Amino acid sequence: MCGVLAMVLGAIWYGPLFGRTWMRIVGATAMDEEARKKMQKEAAPLYFIQFVLTLFQLFVLSHLTGPTSVIGLKSALWTWGGFVLPIIAGACMWNNDSRSTAWARFLTQAGYQLVCFIMFGLILGGML
Repeated sequence: MCGVLAMVLGAIWYGPLFGRTWMRIVGATAMDEEARKKMQKEAAPLYFIQFVLTLFQLFVLSHLTGPTSVIGLKSALWTWGGFVLPIIAGACMWNNDSRSTAWARFLTQAGYQLVCFIMFGLILGGML
């Protein structure tokens, strides 16, 4: 259930909520329609890989969360803050993006992961 919800959240997050920002960050706004369709076709297998990686992430997180929602949420937030946040920050800092693009990339990706981990913690902790 969490894996499917993460994919739905991703579609909403990187679509109607922050889709324009994300397209600008990855430089896709100037692409013509044919190039965009090619990119979408090539991305299709990556959705499956991302889904499998999310399931693995959930498997590991389920071993770290406790049986109640408070402990589950707390464990998920500590895991996000201790591992996910620094990895995303490092990936955003050490590239050739401008400072504003790096910050936009960081906030978009870290925000998505934060919402995912809150959702994961609540579900794995038994609250949802």
